[in-house]
Amino acid sequence: MRYGMEDILKEYSVDRGSEAAEQEFFDNFRRNKNSSLKTLLGLYKGHYTTLFFSVLFFFIKHSPAWVLPIVTANIINIATKPEEGFAVRIVINVVLMSLMIIQNIFTNYIHVYLYSKTIRNMECNLRGSLVSKLQQLSISYHNAMQSGRLQSKIMRDVEQIETLSRQIFISVLSIIMNVAVAFGVVISKSLTVFFFFVITIPVAVIIMVAFKSKIKLQNRQFRKDMEETSVRVMEMVELIPVTRAHALESTETDRIKQQLENVAQSGLKLDIIQSYFSSISWVAFQVFQVICLGFTGYLAAKGRITVGEVVMYQTYFANIVAQVSSVITLLPTISKGLESVDSIGDILLCHDIEENDRKPDIRHVEGNISFENVTFQYPDSEEPVLSDFSLDIKAGETIAFVGGSGAGKTTILNLVIGFIQANSGVIRIDGQDISGINLKSFRKHIAVVPQNSILFTGTIRDNITYGSKDISEEFLNRVIEASNLKEFIDSLPDGVDSHITEHGSNLSGGQRQRISIARAFVRNPKVLILDEATSALDSISEKQIQSAVNNIVKDRTTLIVAHRLSTIKDADRIAVIGSGGLEELGTYEELMAKKGKFYELKELQM
Repeated sequence: MRYGMEDILKEYSVDRGSEAAEQEFFDNFRRNKNSSLKTLLGLYKGHYTTLFFSVLFFFIKHSPAWVLPIVTANIINIATKPEEGFAVRIVINVVLMSLMIIQNIFTNYIHVYLYSKTIRNMECNLRGSLVSKLQQLSISYHNAMQSGRLQSKIMRDVEQIETLSRQIFISVLSIIMNVAVAFGVVISKSLTVFFFFVITIPVAVIIMVAFKSKIKLQNRQFRKDMEETSVRVMEMVELIPVTRAHALESTETDRIKQQLENVAQSGLKLDIIQSYFSSISWVAFQVFQVICLGFTGYLAAKGRITVGEVVMYQTYFANIVAQVSSVITLLPTISKGLESVDSIGDILLCHDIEENDRKPDIRHVEGNISFENVTFQYPDSEEPVLSDFSLDIKAGETIAFVGGSGAGKTTILNLVIGFIQANSGVIRIDGQDISGINLKSFRKHIAVVPQNSILFTGTIRDNITYGSKDISEEFLNRVIEASNLKEFIDSLPDGVDSHITEHGSNLSGGQRQRISIARAFVRNPKVLILDEATSALDSISEKQIQSAVNNIVKDRTTLIVAHRLSTIKDADRIAVIGSGGLEELGTYEELMAKKGKFYELKELQM
């Protein structure tokens, strides 16, 4: 799909205060592109101190779980062999354990606050970095990438990374500390029991290695299916008016249901693999736990350990088994999160960007535009749409481009805006090669009125003044009047502050288009681009739009792509585009008198 002029106004305002964080994210993905785990850890650079204290408070708040088996063993040993003052010793153990449990309320709050705040900031900054990078990527990238996939990466993949991060700071951290403490206590009590504990590690490793690649592969397929579903659902929503108009509801429902079935099948395969993984690991470690009970019972019978220690060892081993089982259960979540890191990397590591930063700014634009032997060919085309095309446009001149569908009219406009780059030849703006200037600075001096007006949810005022600051009421009123919007806006209860629904669905086509013209007018551009601004309107709306256009083009270099030739009579010159270049050029009267290509096109519309 080639880039349409209606996409020019799809911009997203990014908080420039986050530029340093965004750059750090880009650098992190580049540095660690071969390691998803290192990339994930790099996302928290600058927050390691906060995370350290979060871990410290986690250790403190979780300490009752590690001390309880020792206290339990002490009380059992005191009860089985009571000595003088045994009641006091039991009370001391109970009080100390109770105090350790109570402190969990305060330390848990601090732990959660520190890690949650850090993760939420990362989540926000990562989405901001993705949005910022999408604004830098070329138009060709956006044409090739479906918007549903991009939405899935920004929302679902970042959510998966956030989920993985939480699991690391809750489950993985708990697992590591529980196992470390259990092994530490056991090794201090009995090397024999410790070596028995150690032999469980190879079993866990073997099970995880056996399933890791299968789970990762199926996770990747499931993610791709979910992205495709997001694309299909967005298409379905946009097609609802067409679907309803042609009574194709059942057809569209069946199409989406088929995709949903594909996702369900992919998800089922993932669930089955995870089920095998979980059940095999659970059985293996439960068997080990029973063996541990028998082994420590034997040692107690031989008098090598106490009865209380049998309970302590069994508790610690059960804890280790639970932690290893948790690791196995978490493996699918970890795999999903790391796969999402790779998915986001597809955007952040993409080099198909529009380079502007090192190019000089244009601070003043007169509006002289020249094409010098320009050739352009789309990647998916066999022939160039423009070949050796040359044309000079003077500042303040209005020039209209006409011709058949696919002749290259919109391509010329896209070349002027800089959305696409010529394969050969030069395009100059006030004598400067467009490839050597900062296009952002140039675009501040242009305005675009697309064929399909793009409005967002908000007020009419918001839509007209979008991207323009410090607009006075007096100037806004002049713009509204010049755009033939005054009568319409005065009829609304809230006037210019009336709300527009999504895509301006509560307005007529002519009203939406006049708001687009007002938006262009309020920018006070030196170069104005209109891409078939009246082609889809009725005669009354066309007349209102044409009057508004005539008001806005004064003293501006104006490039118009026109379908209805009657609307360009007042253009200074008309360029007939076809056969890869310029076929005719002249005023309306000159071309009609010539009775060439333009005359033929005009006759076809009569």
